[in-house]
Amino acid sequence: MLPPVIFLLGPTASGKTALALHLANRFPLELISVDSALVYRDMNIGAAKPDASTLAQYPHHLINLIDPTEAYSAARFCADALHAIQAIQARGNTPLLVGGTMLYVKALVEGLSAMPPADPVIRHELDLRLKQEGLAALYAELGAVDAITAARLKPADMQRILRALEVFLITGKPISKLQTRAQAPVVAQDEVREERQEQASEQIKIQNQENVAFPFPTLMIGLIPQDRTVLHQRIAVRFDLMLEAGLIEEVQALRKQYLLKPDMPSMRAVGYRQTWDFLEGKINEKVWRETGIAATRQLAKRQLTWLRSMRQVETYDCFRPDLAEAVVDRVERFLKH
Repeated sequence: MLPPVIFLLGPTASGKTALALHLANRFPLELISVDSALVYRDMNIGAAKPDASTLAQYPHHLINLIDPTEAYSAARFCADALHAIQAIQARGNTPLLVGGTMLYVKALVEGLSAMPPADPVIRHELDLRLKQEGLAALYAELGAVDAITAARLKPADMQRILRALEVFLITGKPISKLQTRAQAPVVAQDEVREERQEQASEQIKIQNQENVAFPFPTLMIGLIPQDRTVLHQRIAVRFDLMLEAGLIEEVQALRKQYLLKPDMPSMRAVGYRQTWDFLEGKINEKVWRETGIAATRQLAKRQLTWLRSMRQVETYDCFRPDLAEAVVDRVERFLKH
């Protein structure tokens, strides 16, 4: 039997990090971040990244991997996560994947398809962005990640623009590249070999191919609040703490150091997008706070939708008084088997 893997998932502000550290004190675990914002260097306050002392005591894998000018995909996460999982298991420890980027979890556990079917959760998120940002912004984003498809489509072709972005978000690859592979004629054997080597390096061979289940015995713990009002209050408090900690100064420094643009994936993250608009004078301080909190609540809502759709997840009320003890007991029983 392969070594076990544990997931600790939940919406923002549900207490995942504190619980993960508690588990790491009780069991031989190593933490792997499952968070699309924590992969960026120097994005600390707005991403709610654990501070330096916490990271020194409890090292997290898949944090501070890339600059804010770069993009990070579900496909790359799968490759990085599988590499970290195997390295942790080789040291005799158990991987604990902690976070709230559910697309990454779905890709890792269910595998990535070369041309994936429509995903209702991702499409819902794109529909929300369409209402908030407009089709022109999404078309510009498509041009940044898949210039070939963007040039082929009309700027008003909403359906195909959304589909192309959906495919990129799921696979991390431009739909133009996937379509080329699917339609390619017979090629020389050396090209076939190169293609297979590329797939192996990106997807860690069989674990991440279509219809291949995650190979490790898995315990998935999901933190879902019974009272969402409490979660909303915690989100507001946490956002205010970010403002006090210097979120504005952080975004100003990022803009200066990396010469960022507002359509880059890093600056579309919740909190950063609203702070960018504030610095550009598009919104005042009151609206900035209100939209930042509202966007974070929407993020939490989408995360909960993902969690409830995942059959493997065992859910716990994240605000129950005995949460830590209950989860420790469950992990202990899982590891004994």
